[in-house]
Amino acid sequence: MEKEIRGAEAVIKSLVAEGVHTIFGYPGGAIMPIYDALYDYKEEINHILVRHEQGAIHAAQGFARTSETCGVCFATSGPGATNLITGLADAMIDSTPVVCITGQVASHLLGTDAFQETDVIGISMPVTKWNTQVKRAEDIPAVLAKAFFIARSGRPGPVLVDITKDAQFGMMDFNYVPCNDIRSYFPNPVINVSKIDAAIKLINESKKPYLLVGQGITLSNAEQELVEFAEKSGIPVASTLLGLGAFPPDHPLYVGYLGMHGNYAPNIKTNECDVLIAIGMRFDDRVTGDVSRYAKQAKIIHIDIDFAELNKIVTNEVSIHADAKDALLLLNSKVEKRSHDAWIQEFRDAEKLEVEAVIEDAIHPKHDRLQMAEVVNMLSEKTDGKAIIVTDVGQHQMVTSRYYQYKAQNTNITSGGLGTMGFALPAAIGAKLGNPSKTVVAIIGDGGFQMTIQELGTILQFKIDIKILILNNNFLGMVRQWQEMFFEKRYSFTDIVNPNFTQIAKGYDIEARKIDQRTELSEALDVMLTSKAAYLLEAVVEQEENVFPMVATGASVSEIRLN
Repeated sequence: MEKEIRGAEAVIKSLVAEGVHTIFGYPGGAIMPIYDALYDYKEEINHILVRHEQGAIHAAQGFARTSETCGVCFATSGPGATNLITGLADAMIDSTPVVCITGQVASHLLGTDAFQETDVIGISMPVTKWNTQVKRAEDIPAVLAKAFFIARSGRPGPVLVDITKDAQFGMMDFNYVPCNDIRSYFPNPVINVSKIDAAIKLINESKKPYLLVGQGITLSNAEQELVEFAEKSGIPVASTLLGLGAFPPDHPLYVGYLGMHGNYAPNIKTNECDVLIAIGMRFDDRVTGDVSRYAKQAKIIHIDIDFAELNKIVTNEVSIHADAKDALLLLNSKVEKRSHDAWIQEFRDAEKLEVEAVIEDAIHPKHDRLQMAEVVNMLSEKTDGKAIIVTDVGQHQMVTSRYYQYKAQNTNITSGGLGTMGFALPAAIGAKLGNPSKTVVAIIGDGGFQMTIQELGTILQFKIDIKILILNNNFLGMVRQWQEMFFEKRYSFTDIVNPNFTQIAKGYDIEARKIDQRTELSEALDVMLTSKAAYLLEAVVEQEENVFPMVATGASVSEIRLN
């Protein structure tokens, strides 16, 4: 036990004890004592000064996803803390472990509307796994230990710890004890083996079984167990958006990507299977379409670590409250060796329809204008599907999910449930720092790029080697597509006048290039990928390119449109 250190230093020493070596943040008045303490720990902790607090939390998310640890960010009180809220909501719905530490006004000022005081605990409560306010220096180590345990255990998620200024200045005896248990909190479910047996009976008796996998596979490091289960059972496998990369895309049992802009076969076959096994996914509306017409013919087996997700959207025949890896280990020990060749051929036949109607023209367009799909497809080929790809939100995100082949684990970083424009640039910064040896490419639309464009300054200051690929159609493309299809082409405020992105990048000492010709594409991608520093490539693409297939809002997955 160390004697008499300030609470602010206790924060830093607690982070060091947790193995934290990277923090993203922005200083301010209420968190200044913590920043002062951080000054003496430059050898232990690398602090990345972002240009906006939203950038801090998105960077922490990207770091968490690629490092498979907790991301950490700092912000001051008032506007600093409220600027974290979007990222907290994003991390909450996408199960990303982040610990946010905010400064707060002195405790005697709480509730007085003091300068830069906001009730960040009340504001953040709906979008955090846990939050708390610390008013005494001596409570800091135990609270932070609890914060890290909650953030990374069970279904991961964001935690916020708000520390008053007097607690930061207060003196205390420092003793850090890691947290491994909290009364009434049980993050590791004990599997009911009878539920496993019930699932095995359905699987072994099925004629047309179907396996849907989500990010839960990646979060539990269950990729190997998933492949073993699929190969032993012979069941076709489809992935959600966040589950891309959890199963090899070139595996003969992989049948594609689910969702509103997913592949044709995996969507329509959902309403033809007899047993549906869902692992580590939550049946969100982008996957189910009209839930009243979703898989009504199937007996559903749902495996999830979050008990609240079971029977929340669809009614299950068998609900298994379990970590994905633990459940798959038991399933693999019991499932029969089978094959379903005729059933899988039905997927391949449907796949041919999509290739002929959509994919071939998308990656080999017959007109002169560049298309998003061909750019992403070529990027996938040049990186062999093994780069870390960070996508923003919009058409380019859906195109990337369709045409980038994620062949390496934990390389798909995107804002899934919340759909946060502006996510990609700061998240790519964090992703690179979380896994420095990998190539990181941020694929961003022209609209989303401008929401966090200031983080180019972070790249400049810290010389972060990420590749930025802007797919520029001079539209807010996804909204424009909907306006075309459902609002009679009434393009209400979706055409966007953009600045000179390459000139802006050069102002931040980032090498940049703009292309609009197919003949330039291959060489331009090569230059971007081989650059030893950050690089921005702007590809001007077809303005009114639409993303198909598509399941319209309110439609059944069986009504997926090819055009």
